[in-house]
Amino acid sequence: MLTLWEKVLFTLALLATAYAAYVAVDELVKIISRGQGKPDWGLAARRLWEAFVKTVTLRPTWKMRPIPTIFHAMVAWGFMYYVLVNTGDILEGYIPNFHFMGTGAIGNYYRLGADILSVGVLIGMTALLIRRFIIKPKELSIREDIMLHPKARTGINKDSLIVGLFILFHVGFRFLGQSFAIAHEGYDAYQPFASAVASLWSGMSPEAILIARHLTYWIALGLIMLFIPYFPRSKHIHLFFTPLNFLLKPERRSIGELDPLDFEDESIEQFGATKLEDLSWKQLLDPYACIMCLRCQEVCPAYNTGKLLSPAAIEINKRYFLKDFGKEFAKGAETEQPLWEYVLPEEAVWACTSCGACVEVCPVGNEPMRDIMDIRRALVLMENTFPKQWETAFRGMERTMNPWNVPPSERMKWAEGLHVPTIEENPNPDVLWWVGCAAATDARAQKVARAFAKILNAAGVNYAVLGEQETCCGDSARRSGNEYLFYELATANVEMLNEIKPKRIVTTCPHGFHTLKNEYPQFGGEYDVVHHSTFIEELLEQGKIKIDSDGMEKITFHDPCYLGRHNGIYDAPRFVLEKVGADLVEMEHTRNKSFCCGAGGAQIWKEEEGTARINLTRFAEAEKTGADTVAVACPFCMIMLNDASKAAGEDAPQVKDIAEIVAEHLVEEG
Repeated sequence: MLTLWEKVLFTLALLATAYAAYVAVDELVKIISRGQGKPDWGLAARRLWEAFVKTVTLRPTWKMRPIPTIFHAMVAWGFMYYVLVNTGDILEGYIPNFHFMGTGAIGNYYRLGADILSVGVLIGMTALLIRRFIIKPKELSIREDIMLHPKARTGINKDSLIVGLFILFHVGFRFLGQSFAIAHEGYDAYQPFASAVASLWSGMSPEAILIARHLTYWIALGLIMLFIPYFPRSKHIHLFFTPLNFLLKPERRSIGELDPLDFEDESIEQFGATKLEDLSWKQLLDPYACIMCLRCQEVCPAYNTGKLLSPAAIEINKRYFLKDFGKEFAKGAETEQPLWEYVLPEEAVWACTSCGACVEVCPVGNEPMRDIMDIRRALVLMENTFPKQWETAFRGMERTMNPWNVPPSERMKWAEGLHVPTIEENPNPDVLWWVGCAAATDARAQKVARAFAKILNAAGVNYAVLGEQETCCGDSARRSGNEYLFYELATANVEMLNEIKPKRIVTTCPHGFHTLKNEYPQFGGEYDVVHHSTFIEELLEQGKIKIDSDGMEKITFHDPCYLGRHNGIYDAPRFVLEKVGADLVEMEHTRNKSFCCGAGGAQIWKEEEGTARINLTRFAEAEKTGADTVAVACPFCMIMLNDASKAAGEDAPQVKDIAEIVAEHLVEEG
């Protein structure tokens, strides 16, 4: 199709584009390589098929925004197909009478796919541009009080417009080129849309149609070559980094499992992330995978209650900083500013509940929560900076081994009048019950512990508790950034548990469950840990406890973040509630979309900033269901939502743990 001179010009343009692409990619590789650690390429081989399916089906994007996601899918699927289309067009331009994919059935269906998907891209991209620039939904904006790179507020829209128009013009001119080819060669049943447009050119001369074919060919492919130098600096680069994220994201037991710090290596001078180069390679890859869709912000409880935290702003600020400083950074230049001066402010660092909603919802596998936790570590360990209200909790964990500052001698007061054997009294139990600080010390949570003890005794379980030996698991220390305090608590607890050699551990707290199950293995503590919701489910299934399921009221269940999103347990507590005959109704935000109670991330130990309280916001959602009772399965959730219930007045739903509900309906035999 191309003349000799066109082939020469096209070849030169391709070489220039290839060089520009090499320079840009080389810079990106060097930037990401500045991060701590190295990717495990062995993971990529094992995940190849899974990553392929995720990328092609866009599976993670379907979790929310269904209508925009449909339009996005139309664009994405068309653009994926255009890798073939553009390859075929280049070959057909160079090789006379060459038909990419042939002239048989395969070639026919290839052209049909190109025709349909081209129209899909044009419709989808037009709809997305109208949504962003005309409809302007709230979820596509970031509040003015959020720290954002000065170029980002206008830059995001500018980038979206450039990318959107490029896609429209590239696909549009290619589609028009096909219509001119059909006008010249005759109707093609396998290109119905292009054939329909071709009828518009019936009055054109053959010479004019030939010129139009060449012009549209050059514009369509020329736009690709012009766009490639800009491509690495646009958010469109996520097309390449998203699959890499799927392939190389470090393997973890849970989305909340944090990497340990080595306090025994005296050569280490930096703990946590103070500067950009202190972040991991994965955290430097994340801003390039980010599509700036703001889904993470949309589900963030801190952002939605007026705090200065936007998970999206973390990735956007890293990206825009690297746009300005990337060349120097790639060459090894050190950054001067600490991350809390340009990625997110200190107040935002302390606002995160570590609920994991941003990680769970991200369609490209980013983890902004981990940036926050690493910056917290740097502020606490390197700068000795943290909210003053945390001092009491820290002091309690250091001196009395619990953040409530209750002495160990009072650790078993909750069990007075009950038969609750300690490990000294029953040194070889089938189940070791890790009671937890809240259940042992907080007045409201103690009632849950008593209810669970009643269930265990009714089921005849051979169990024991640690009693005065039990100390804080360290969750609040680790989530607050005080990793050294967590290290001391965890190593001491692992040493004690390894001496006891428990066959199985049950907890009534998802935070303790998560810590013992997912984070103690880092310190040599490998245990079979189960949450009490799952344990009660087992007792019911095995017929070890019997319940009276008559007269149950309407109940809504609040999914604790560290039970649900962090550990994937959603069905067990619902099974238990249904077994006791509950009329179960769901809140708007439920299961993996659950809205945090506001206690996680050590927030329970400090006052909230912002325009609203997270626990009151969540409780108001529970009230909308018309439920008489809000069921929980976490002492932190119990404390937060119980406070919200009191604030809501006498007619508000009561808050109960699932253990309390089961204990109330136990049928005691004999």
